[in-house]
Amino acid sequence: MTKRAERAGTGVADGRVGRRGRVLAGTAVFAGLLLLFHGMVPNRVGRLGSLLESFLPWLGVPVVVLLVPALVRRSPLALVALLLPAAAWTYLFGGLLLPAPGPGDDDLVVVQHNVSDENPDPEGTARALVRAEPDLIALEELVSPALEVYAETLAPDYPYRTVRGTVGLWSKHPLDGTGPLDIAPQGIGEGWERGLRAVAHTPRGEIAVHVAHLPSVRVRASGLASSWRDESAGLLGDALDAEEQSRVVLLGDLNGTVDDRALAPLTSRLDVAERGLALSFPAGFPVARIDQVLARGATVESVRTLSATGSDHLPVAARVTWD
Repeated sequence: MTKRAERAGTGVADGRVGRRGRVLAGTAVFAGLLLLFHGMVPNRVGRLGSLLESFLPWLGVPVVVLLVPALVRRSPLALVALLLPAAAWTYLFGGLLLPAPGPGDDDLVVVQHNVSDENPDPEGTARALVRAEPDLIALEELVSPALEVYAETLAPDYPYRTVRGTVGLWSKHPLDGTGPLDIAPQGIGEGWERGLRAVAHTPRGEIAVHVAHLPSVRVRASGLASSWRDESAGLLGDALDAEEQSRVVLLGDLNGTVDDRALAPLTSRLDVAERGLALSFPAGFPVARIDQVLARGATVESVRTLSATGSDHLPVAARVTWD
């Protein structure tokens, strides 16, 4: 081969590497822009914005996936471009990975769990939640005869309880002011009762506890079907506005992540957890935290998942503090 041919061959190879580097860089920049400007993704068609926000932390995966070929191809352009999604992900979610402050004696420990109406072991599930030693336990998808098993198993440690429809609250501290929360969207049918409110009298003072199970969502070819969930979130937001207690904690299966704009009626009124990713669903391979602990007049210091039970959700435990 002549020197001219060798130079030509090298030029072709360098061009291919350069093009591949530009593709990697473009993909990295696109992922970074989605992280930073996810709110600009429209929700009018298929609720694509909410769908993206439901899995927003997973946009960090391209950073790891693209890093390997960028290093193999020694592409400075791609490596520099990867700094954008890496920085964006760290800004949005990095704080959740930091160590939580040490527990305090006066912390309120709460557990939120959708126990599943098909749970084959309600007694074992209840005992697993008791081992976390929470002050409050909120449960969803309570149906007979499992409801009676939960009540009997939890009673020795949690003598105070209230149940409305398929949601319930068990407490170590006295409860009063108990009643339903009307969060049923129009057209969902009679007998649908999945919200309650109570006031817990803790050693640190009174705190209103709202327990809710918002309607399920479905991912279809046309996008995210979530109209009932979104309407129910708005009704729950109205209930929070009407709440007279200055300290409020919301426990529930909200069928959405705190990044999902459809839950803005809640996240705009309540503070989210400061530490912990706590992906809770599905239990076999959790991809999102749809089981939430939010608060007003108090701080959700940290959230974490507990060991799997007989449910398709993982239990979520949180520490709540207030001044």
